[in-house]
Amino acid sequence: MAQIVQRGFATGAAVAKSAQLIKTPIQVHGVEGRYAAALYSAAHKQNKLDQVEKDLQNVRGIYKDNKKFQEFVLDPTLKARNKKSTVEAVASKIGLGTETGNFLGLLAENGRLNKLEAVVSSFFVQVTSAEELSSQNQKALSDALSKIAKGGQKLTVTYNVKPSIIGGLVVTIGDKYVDLSIASRVKKYKDAIATAI
Repeated sequence: MAQIVQRGFATGAAVAKSAQLIKTPIQVHGVEGRYAAALYSAAHKQNKLDQVEKDLQNVRGIYKDNKKFQEFVLDPTLKARNKKSTVEAVASKIGLGTETGNFLGLLAENGRLNKLEAVVSSFFVQVTSAEELSSQNQKALSDALSKIAKGGQKLTVTYNVKPSIIGGLVVTIGDKYVDLSIASRVKKYKDAIATAI
């Protein structure tokens, strides 16, 4: 009898350990952060992190470019089960992996599909520059950002170009950002001059 109990505890401990959430490289907060962290953990456990990252970038592109899809995602009048079946059909049609398709279905089922853009943004580190960065600068920046990741985990950095920031960078990590742009400095100086006058 003692052997059976001991074996049961060992098995239970192994199951509990495998069910633990794998931490994201950088802590993210809020509802979207929790969903992004859950997807990261599931993808990491299944060794599908690269596939999920590609899928999410694909979904982000479709969301930005396709107004009908964007309206569907944000429409609060649609029932959760209708949204779930539609989003799963779209995921299948565009060739998303099982993990990403299931995740989108879960967002729809839980009434959180309207958080899609924020969840996807929480999954990546976004760097915005006034002009395209050279591959050498991207590598240097990625290396610097990887030093803040937990336990040597890999960060996925996406690069955007937004000429209106004039120069410098804006780095967004989940719900936090560091604005090192020239445009923000100019605004700060304008505001200081306006209050002084």
